[in-house]
Formats: sequence, C-alpha cells, structure tokens
Amino acid sequence: MADVSYLVVDADTGEELASHEPDRVLRTASVAKVLVLSALARALEAGEVGSEEVLSRTVAPPVADSGLWHRMAVAELPVGDVALLVGAVSDNWATNVLVARLGLDAVNAFGLQHTALHDVVRDHRGPGDPPTLSTGTAREWVGVLVALHRRTWVSAAVSERVLGWLAAGVDHSLVASAFGLGGLDPLVGDAGLVNKTGTDSDVRCDIGLVTGSSRVAAYAGLGNGDPVDLVPRLRALGDRVRVLVGPG
Repeated sequence: MADVSYLVVDADTGEELASHEPDRVLRTASVAKVLVLSALARALEAGEVGSEEVLSRTVAPPVADSGLWHRMAVAELPVGDVALLVGAVSDNWATNVLVARLGLDAVNAFGLQHTALHDVVRDHRGPGDPPTLSTGTAREWVGVLVALHRRTWVSAAVSERVLGWLAAGVDHSLVASAFGLGGLDPLVGDAGLVNKTGTDSDVRCDIGLVTGSSRVAAYAGLGNGDPVDLVPRLRALGDRVRVLVGPG
C-alpha cells in the first residue's frame, strides 16, 4: 500500500492550505540533494569553497542513472557547473563529488530533525550501507522552501544561489505536471516554478515553490510505495495546488 504525505502553505503568510500527515517520515531519494546545494552555497558565501574552484569527478566512484556527467567526456568542471548539473538533472555523480568536497556533516548541518541525506548515491546498496539515500517530512521540506522564498535560508545570498540552481530543473512529471508547463519547452526555466523531485523504485517525491495569480505556494508531496499508485496521487495534488494559487 502506498504512503503519501503532503503539505501546502502560502509561502508569504505561512497559512496552511492543504495537508495530510505532514510529519510522517518517509524516504525521499534525491529530494535531499537540495541540502547538498545548500551546503555548497553556504561554503561559497563563507569563502570555504572558491567560486573558480574546479572539481574532478575522479574523487568519487562512477555512478549512473540520474544525470549527465557519467555520459560526458569532460572529467573536470567548475564547482558552479557541478551544482547546476545537480539542480537541473539531479546528477548522481555530481552529487557525490560535492559530498566528497563538503562532507556529509556539512550537508546535514541545517538543524532539521527528521530530514537528512544519509549517504552518497550508489548504483547498488549493500547490507553495510545506509538502507536509503535520504528521509524527510513534508513539514520540514515546506519550511525549507518557505525560507528559500523569503530569502532567509541561511542568508539571502545562499537562498538566491540555491533557487538559481533549482530553477534549471527539468523534471515536471509529478506535482509540477499541473502547473501549465505542457505547452512550454520543458528545458526552458519557468520563473513561476522551482522544484526538486526524488525518484527510486518505490519512491516518488516532489517539493517546490509555485507562483500563481493569488499567491506563492510552497508544497511538498512525498510518496513511498507502488509508483502506479503514487504518480496519479501526486499529480492530483498538483491539480489541487494549481487551484489554490490561481492561474499563473
């Protein structure tokens, strides 16, 4: 049986617009890559990582599936481009390179109680590895999104960097499928939507900020179970959010 948790709030006022078990801790797959991008943005603003620094993918073992770097010939990229790969296509190898550079402790140093990245991305997860990539709650993720919208996620500069990387995201297949992007080139960033999805064999999640005529909504829809059940339920949540924010 599929488990779905969600929360939708007005990102300006904090008013709760829709919810279902928002404090339930679920597996969230790549959604926690937002924490990796946040840790990098914080390190860049603090001068702990240089904006001109070049990172080599050889510091982390190759990992396939999500992303493009494992298909590319170039083995080194500027740190900002590595982050862009994560934000745009949820690149697994780029994620692991950033975790190697920053450390997992820094990635999880945002004061969240139930939301964390537990490991690097692995092609195969063995008995000695953490059982899942990440876990989290809809309430904590909406809190992160509200802070990003208000430019208080660490600082205004950190918030701007993270939002900029996420704005390049191309996966609008879940909650975001409802937000009127069907007639647009999915590779062109939309100023009215910033989101991050997480997908595994039995995980479908989507968190984001969407701007309509009535309000800006922060949403988190987290699902564990059979994707045949999860995908339509998350898309239905998107339909509900679309009504709540008004036409874009």
